[in-house]
Amino acid sequence: MIGYVTLGTADLEKSGAYYDALLATIGAGRFMEEENYFIAWSKGEDEPALSVTLPYNKEAATVGNGVMVAIFLETPEQVDAFYTKAIELGGTCEGKPGFRPEEATKGFYAGYFRDLDGNKLNAFCMVA
Repeated sequence: MIGYVTLGTADLEKSGAYYDALLATIGAGRFMEEENYFIAWSKGEDEPALSVTLPYNKEAATVGNGVMVAIFLETPEQVDAFYTKAIELGGTCEGKPGFRPEEATKGFYAGYFRDLDGNKLNAFCMVA
């Protein structure tokens, strides 16, 4: 249902390098970009995409209150690795990987983080 999600950035080059390294860990790469404006990553042209952009109106990029992008992965190990890479690249923790609620042993498993611009993301999977 979701085609793509766009996040604002104050530094396209720095944000581009962050997402190049992070999204490469799940097989996504740049598939569309316009110099000094936006970059988009996907696993394929017919797959959902994540993009970063300098705001069109030339105003400061801001973080949406209550806005979060969720990255679907297959296993808790993939969630752990993706979250760890996000933090290693300079992201900040918003909730270490684990089940939600914490006492669960199956169901929703996620790790939450913010990117270099403060945009909130999570990596998650469902465990049977």
